[in-house]
Amino acid sequence: MAKAVQATHALALPALLKGALTKSGNRVGAYGSVRLYHIAQLNSSNVHHVSGNESTLGCFRGSTLFLNSKKFVVACDRLSISTSSYRRSLPAICSMSALTETVKEGMVDTLKSVDPEIRGDSIRKRFLDFYAARGHKLLPSSSLVPDDPTVLLTIAGMLQFKPIFLGQVPRSYPCATTTQKVVRTNDIENVGRTARHHTFFEMLGNFSFGDYFKQQAIAWAWELATKEFKLPVERVWVSVFEDDDEALAIWRDEVGVPVERIKRMGAEDNFWSSGATGPCGPCSEMYFDFHPERGTDNADLNDDSRFIEFYNLVFMQYNRTDDGQLEPLKNKNIDTGLGLERMAQILQQVPNNYETDLIYPIIARAAELANVNYQTADDHVKTYLKVIGDHTRAVVYLISDGVYPSNIGRGYIVRRLIRRVVRMGRLLGIRGDGRGNQEGAFLPTIAEVAVGMSGDVDPNVQQQKTKIYNELKREELRFVQTLEKGEKLLEELLTEALEKPVNDKPCLNGKDVFRLYDTFGFPVEITEEVASERGVAVDLAGFEAEMDVQRKQSQAAHNVIKLAVGGAAQEMIARVPETEFLGYNELSSSSSVLAILANGESLGEAREGEEVEIVLDRTPFYAESGGQVGDHGYLRVFGSDSEAVVKVKDVVKEAGRFRHIGVVQDGFVRVGLDVDAEVDSTLRQRAQAHHTATHLLQAALKDVLGSDVSQAGSLVAFDRLRFDFNLPRAMTEAEVLKVESLVNEWIGMGVSVTSEEMAIGVAKEKGAIAMFGEKYGEQVRVVSVPGISMELCGGTHVGNIAEIRGLKIVSEQGIASGVRRIEAVAGNSFIEYINARDAVVKQLSSFLKVKADDLAGRVTGLQEEVRAARNEASALRVELAVAKAEALIPTAVSIGDSNTRVLVASLDKIDAESLKAAAEHLLSQLGDPAAVVVGSSPGDGKVSLVATFSPSVVKQGIQAGKFVGTIAKICGGGGGGRPNFAQAGGRQPEKLQEALEKAKEDLKAQLSKSS
Repeated sequence: MAKAVQATHALALPALLKGALTKSGNRVGAYGSVRLYHIAQLNSSNVHHVSGNESTLGCFRGSTLFLNSKKFVVACDRLSISTSSYRRSLPAICSMSALTETVKEGMVDTLKSVDPEIRGDSIRKRFLDFYAARGHKLLPSSSLVPDDPTVLLTIAGMLQFKPIFLGQVPRSYPCATTTQKVVRTNDIENVGRTARHHTFFEMLGNFSFGDYFKQQAIAWAWELATKEFKLPVERVWVSVFEDDDEALAIWRDEVGVPVERIKRMGAEDNFWSSGATGPCGPCSEMYFDFHPERGTDNADLNDDSRFIEFYNLVFMQYNRTDDGQLEPLKNKNIDTGLGLERMAQILQQVPNNYETDLIYPIIARAAELANVNYQTADDHVKTYLKVIGDHTRAVVYLISDGVYPSNIGRGYIVRRLIRRVVRMGRLLGIRGDGRGNQEGAFLPTIAEVAVGMSGDVDPNVQQQKTKIYNELKREELRFVQTLEKGEKLLEELLTEALEKPVNDKPCLNGKDVFRLYDTFGFPVEITEEVASERGVAVDLAGFEAEMDVQRKQSQAAHNVIKLAVGGAAQEMIARVPETEFLGYNELSSSSSVLAILANGESLGEAREGEEVEIVLDRTPFYAESGGQVGDHGYLRVFGSDSEAVVKVKDVVKEAGRFRHIGVVQDGFVRVGLDVDAEVDSTLRQRAQAHHTATHLLQAALKDVLGSDVSQAGSLVAFDRLRFDFNLPRAMTEAEVLKVESLVNEWIGMGVSVTSEEMAIGVAKEKGAIAMFGEKYGEQVRVVSVPGISMELCGGTHVGNIAEIRGLKIVSEQGIASGVRRIEAVAGNSFIEYINARDAVVKQLSSFLKVKADDLAGRVTGLQEEVRAARNEASALRVELAVAKAEALIPTAVSIGDSNTRVLVASLDKIDAESLKAAAEHLLSQLGDPAAVVVGSSPGDGKVSLVATFSPSVVKQGIQAGKFVGTIAKICGGGGGGRPNFAQAGGRQPEKLQEALEKAKEDLKAQLSKSS
């Protein structure tokens, strides 16, 4: 039974707390977002005092409850109280007109205190500070959308340093430390079922690029674990690669780890490589022992019930060649990863990662919405809550980084995670948004907790919160409709299984069970339960086979970082200097050929007709980047022994080397020769106009639609521009026109475009917008149209926006859930577009003999004339069909005792609409009881059938819809309709007569039986 607790004045608060805290098993509530929880059975004698500090709702930070000298956490937001000194709380409390909460039985949430030193945020900061104090460059997490085509999402902390490890770019600092947002979905089915599996987690790392190596990495790792985090030394175990005697000796002799706590392990566990070839090396891992009392004999580090691996040190010291040989790397590197959630579990002494302060507040919010108690819940309920806690974090950060739900690539991962959360929420009985709207979405409500905890992970999440909530709400409500469709499909599948049993046993096919799970969000256990109620078995083996296929595909597609250098051609490119780009200021240059590639091979020279990729030491050619296409142009060789022309049709950039892709049109080109590189200036001007126009377009969209609009992709081509952006609806015609007009208004202002190099932090402080999908260094180029636009951009632009000449939006359409696309033309393409449309207008004006201003009225008049002519023609066809049908009335026959008049006939070359009129006319002439079935082949290999029955025939149980559908199958078609009237079609006119004969026989049989 619920009991209302109310206080109307601040002075009543201590009494309220005393009284409420004596209610065993109840949650003590307070006004608004303030929530107070107690632990177990309490009474007035053991309530010492209650105190609190400011904290974030859902994050149990600093608010504590002291019971018999034991400290427990209380969730408390902006409220500080105590029974002995409550007066300092009066301003906060008096702002409440009343303190009211319904306290429900069974709403207990058992909470443990978290020492500020071991909260997740503190662990992260202590790790980063530890390595920063030891000379490491502190860098931010990179986006979950990686600048790497080999992976869909960022799956490791080292991913942003891959070009450095490969030697493709020089290091800017000798060592670095980061906290990296990571998403992995290869073990999604283990989320919530084990203590440590997640889709989203934070990887803390320290990296050395040819600076320190094994000895220093091990020493610092031990110091961090045992001195900084104060892990008991006797509970830390380590593993080394079975052949890595050097690492074992360091751990044993220099660090002092007893040999019985050092395990040699094989390559599967302790040798890291990214593929068949490329950088690789042995690993050493650190483990925490939860049960040291079990001793050291026969200890297995893979025993999850006893050990948890928390720190992995990769010693990148070899390069594996094509023949499998291991060659020592010139510069040996260190790549490490410490799981933040795992360290939090160890330090906070909770049974799993989910009950740390990094995830549990989200779980607590979900439990509150579900009206369940996590601590006393069964394993199934706990698993559902853990999945919600984990996946909510993942989708919040993914959407913040610009990944939106869709059916492909990264978007599919977001959609799948959201659907799993919705499924789990429905299994828990969550309905509505928790704020009184039973038809609302609950996921945004839970996501608020994750967003509130994001500040120290990624400040951008807070800025994107409105977009995150809207996207989650839209996707959840849409999926609920999908779930309802799935319920209908399950019913159909169960009915089919009962009608067509396999070996006399009704069973749901494994593929169908998987389809229900994957497409419609049905957990297999729910499908089993519903099927069992109907007496239908479930092919679990078939389901698991389908799941296994999906797991393998997911693992293969998303969870391998390829560091292989990529063959002789790329190895050769890596040896040449980076290309100097001159194209911001020059369209031609004298350059030297550094490398020539063809079909993945390095060449010394190339001759006429060969398709090649040429690397120059300096170039005016812009390489495809930031959505802008690569320049076109020519490379010309003028030498004493060679004259050649290479037509460049594209330019791409990799690791700072520009590859000019083209065909040798004349002569030959050789490595070491000098060439004259010349960009096609006309095409460059077109691209520049479109690129600057794209910046203006984004500024106009933000002005018209709101600042939440953000870029989701772009194309800057010679003939057009394409701009993708986030918007959950279609733009109105008025909005499109307003955006276009605003851009053209700006163009008319003739503002000069400026560019400036600056530190990325300075650029962001000035309000520069980052381009979608781009990766930036510490120094960035900022392109500004003063007073209109400021963006981080490496592309080429016009000198003054007046050079754009004009912009015309050609189309606006949706391309994915919540993503719209605008296609437009600018510059010369704008003039060409306008001229082409003008030519069409002039041609129509001449043809219709009207002025351009009168074209719309004339076309409307012509449409009305055509419509009238069509109606007249249709009426004539109907009259003709009725006339033909009139001649058939004498052929009707009477059947049965009721003398039902039946007419089945063919009417040649009559369209479906006219055939319908003919059939209705025949029935009206024959009276009641009567049945008419007529067919026709109007041409083009089609068949039309109409059946119409009088009321007396329908009363005999003969329905036109079912009847005509069966007949139509003979003609390779189908159809249906009402009991008294139905139409059908077919694709085999040669079988029309056979179908009509069948109709006669069936009508005769059914009417005779009825009478």
